[in-house]
Amino acid sequence: MANFSASSGRQSVELNLDGISKAFGTVFAVRPVSLTIEPGLLVSLLGPSGCGKTTTLRIIAGFEAPDTGRVLIGGKDVSDLPPNKRNLGMVFQNYSLFPHMTVGENVAFGLKVAGTPRDEIGRRVKDALSLVQLPGYEDRYAHQLSGGQQQRVALARSLVTNPSVLLLDEPLGALDKNLREVMQFELRRIQQQLGITTVLVTHDQEEALTMSDRVAVMSQGRILQYGSPTEVYATPTTRFVSEFLGTSNLFRGKVAGSDGAGLSRIQVPMAGGASLALRVKVADGARQDDFALVAIRPEKMRLGRSAPEGSDHVIGQVLDHVFRGTYHAYQVSVPGRETPLFVYQQAIDADGQGVFAAGSQVHVSWLPTNAVYLADDEAKPGKPS
Repeated sequence: MANFSASSGRQSVELNLDGISKAFGTVFAVRPVSLTIEPGLLVSLLGPSGCGKTTTLRIIAGFEAPDTGRVLIGGKDVSDLPPNKRNLGMVFQNYSLFPHMTVGENVAFGLKVAGTPRDEIGRRVKDALSLVQLPGYEDRYAHQLSGGQQQRVALARSLVTNPSVLLLDEPLGALDKNLREVMQFELRRIQQQLGITTVLVTHDQEEALTMSDRVAVMSQGRILQYGSPTEVYATPTTRFVSEFLGTSNLFRGKVAGSDGAGLSRIQVPMAGGASLALRVKVADGARQDDFALVAIRPEKMRLGRSAPEGSDHVIGQVLDHVFRGTYHAYQVSVPGRETPLFVYQQAIDADGQGVFAAGSQVHVSWLPTNAVYLADDEAKPGKPS
């Protein structure tokens, strides 16, 4: 498979978005966005419907012209080039295979359009199908394939022309859960084997976290945060990012000083005049009496009859409990707090021993290093929890 290895002369390229924007009438689909994707990385554009991720991908592909800004591939401005001149590969959610063509003819289509010699077409089609683990499927038709196999054929067709950049538009959305999980790893394997710069559009948080080197979380046409999957999940910078990537327990209060160990104290008012003091590493620039919004993931909290030394904690009562296979999910009511806390506890015993029943009084504890300060206006009074 000489044509399909990172060491066979294929050179990964950098992809730059330089202030691109796009409006449809008075509605901004993409506000000025700048992003540098380093050579060989797989970057996910992640966000809900209408956030601008698909429009951004279409601008990269050349299907939409940006109102402002430029698209550069390998340092070359391709903003004025049509899609077929940008040397891109693209896989769509519905695969877009030609039903009247065989698998081999589908994969060969781009090569034939480019005028590639027949003997070379045959060799490259064979190599591409081997890459996606479908050797010998040249004479089959799309209706004879499973959804996963059709997705592999679409991927082979997009890669056979040796594109500089691979664009994936919700490529696994039509697959069932089990097959989708398998194909996440398969797509990632192929992308890493080729070392091809790749942009994935998805609304699936798990998919983005599983497959990506970097994740760009988008909302209302903007990139709110860009970083590694670990960074955006563990240290979100805004409430939107924190909640979009998973459940978060939020605490709203004010900066009340420092504990002298690199942590700030946050005073959280509770109903009835009580308050909760918790500790968090606060971002640079936060000052005494600044409003603060703190997020803690449910899996970073622990339930017990007591709280471990060095942790922050509250005392509450278990409202409900469900078993989710690998972990137990609890809702815990805390006096003075309007919304219950969510706590995920890893399931260790198959017989369910150690599970806290509804009505149990428990300590909910967490390490201060697992509390995340969200520096946005969601911390101001009047915002719902």
